Amino acid sequence: MTAAQQFVSVRTLEQSDFQQWSVYWDQYQAFYKVALDKDTTELTWARFFNSAEPVHCAVATDGSRLLGFVHFVFHRSTWARNDFCYLEDLYVCSSARGKRVGKQLIEFVQGQAQEKRCDRLYWHTQETNQTAQRLYDWIAEKPGVIEYRMALPGQD
Repeated sequence: MTAAQQFVSVRTLEQSDFQQWSVYWDQYQAFYKVALDKDTTELTWARFFNSAEPVHCAVATDGSRLLGFVHFVFHRSTWARNDFCYLEDLYVCSSARGKRVGKQLIEFVQGQAQEKRCDRLYWHTQETNQTAQRLYDWIAEKPGVIEYRMALPGQD
């Protein structure tokens, strides 16, 4: 482990993290050119602290500030007996990129998925996100799946 990595720890999200998390959440959305409404962000935040929800968040920290976050969801699958774990969002602040913080966040989720005895951990990224793909190609396999989306009108 390098000196740059030693100062980083990963832990579950705490209520007191909201201000720092929300800045990064906004930056993450800007990167993907989306703008979620305030209600969706508030609902997402509340889900992280509701034990009945399968939605979770962990953060990387240097002890005084957050360096990034990872959101993950446990769900059933018709392809396995045990749950799958979907790593939905991963963000590392620009000053901490290239220091394996993203890898540590993914490894945290991997540990959570193993603890829950999940049969798979998976995630998506944009084809244009070459920086993230360098990390993902290093630690995981690319299965060649193409995602399609269909808007569902009338959803508020």
